[in-house]
Amino acid sequence: MAAKSAAAMRKNSHRSDHFFQKLMKHPKLPFAFALLFADSILVTLIIAYVPYTKIDWDAYMSQVTGFLEGERDYSNLKGDTGPLVYPAGFLYIYSAIQYVTGGQVYPAQILFGFLYMLDLAIVVFIYLKTDVVPWWALSLLSLSKRVHSIFVLRLFNDCLATTLLHAALISIIYQKWHLGLVIFSGAVSIKMNVLLYAPPLLLLMVKAMDIVGVISALAGAALVQRSSYKFVVHMIVIGLPFVLSHPASYISKAFDLGRVFIHFWSVNFKFVPEEIFVSKAFALSLLVAHLSLLLIFAHYRWCRHEGGLFAVVHSKIIQLKLRVARRDPSPTNRVLQTDHIVTTMFVGNFIGIICARSLHYQFYSWYFYSLPYLLWKAPFITLLRLLLFAAVEFCWNVFPSNSYSSILLLCVHLIILGGLWISSPEYPYVGKTTDKSSSEKKAR
Repeated sequence: MAAKSAAAMRKNSHRSDHFFQKLMKHPKLPFAFALLFADSILVTLIIAYVPYTKIDWDAYMSQVTGFLEGERDYSNLKGDTGPLVYPAGFLYIYSAIQYVTGGQVYPAQILFGFLYMLDLAIVVFIYLKTDVVPWWALSLLSLSKRVHSIFVLRLFNDCLATTLLHAALISIIYQKWHLGLVIFSGAVSIKMNVLLYAPPLLLLMVKAMDIVGVISALAGAALVQRSSYKFVVHMIVIGLPFVLSHPASYISKAFDLGRVFIHFWSVNFKFVPEEIFVSKAFALSLLVAHLSLLLIFAHYRWCRHEGGLFAVVHSKIIQLKLRVARRDPSPTNRVLQTDHIVTTMFVGNFIGIICARSLHYQFYSWYFYSLPYLLWKAPFITLLRLLLFAAVEFCWNVFPSNSYSSILLLCVHLIILGGLWISSPEYPYVGKTTDKSSSEKKAR
């Protein structure tokens, strides 16, 4: 009996040792769960003990109240911070939030605390799928004072748009392009900044599908898990009540891409004199820089293995002609590597961030969660990566921003972009990887 008991104890001890050995060898998943748990405690403490910052919440509630009372003229939907400047999806989602919270701040903070944790969990999942960042560097995703504040102390709509964007990215990673486009449209309907992801997303769609498939996805139709149900999401449908009643007012307010932000509140380009900052010439120069950088990265980086951007477009046109000539309705799709999808999306958005004329403090949420990924994609030493990350966080916590913090932020952004430019591009399609990328993943 004693012998059996001793044998059982040795067996259990062996299993325990094997479990801990496996844990030490593959620590990323347990560390991710520990990170989520620790951050949930931190969020709870912030809500409980850090005072709420009144900025836009009252304005949101005023605009929603006007909408719920029957106002459909966007020019009449206003708050104490000004007129409503977001698409109709913003009104729908904040109407639901007002219904759930009664318009009260504290319940809304709890709701946004859950939203923060959901977004963090989605982002951590993306990082686990890509396996670009070492396990310990996942902790960087929870170290931003500013991002915690944006979510649970200020309740900005950027939080909802960002979370939906990350959810759309997961759908795209799993090659669910139509579903991803629907979720992406939902994010755009809350805040237009999500359109910074549109150029790289369109390029990925062109690479993964034929032209017919791209058009179908852009139309917003989705077939879910081979079922016969289709659902169509269009920005025009979301805004239909406003388009039918006051179309000019809705389009001019909700989709005003030429809106000039106040120089004082900008975190970037603060070193530029205000008269130049608000000028059309400065805006045009940034737009040209944005489009040029996108084209350069698309041609020389994202489409490098296909022979360049124009080669990709030409091949798709040839495919379409052959499909029409053969009268073959079957699509010619290719599966993209997860790393290639995430890199293209994150870098494309980052280029837009660099070239944005004005970045308000809440806009940090637009790209913060991509920073560790971008830093580890660049061929920097770890110490430099951490210093660059800390520098970006420092700049976003200087209030009010000044010329020095603004110059520092721009310099750090350009260093990161330069690192991404000289990094080795991953092979875009499933079925073949470079030896270098494979060895890097094994090392991690």
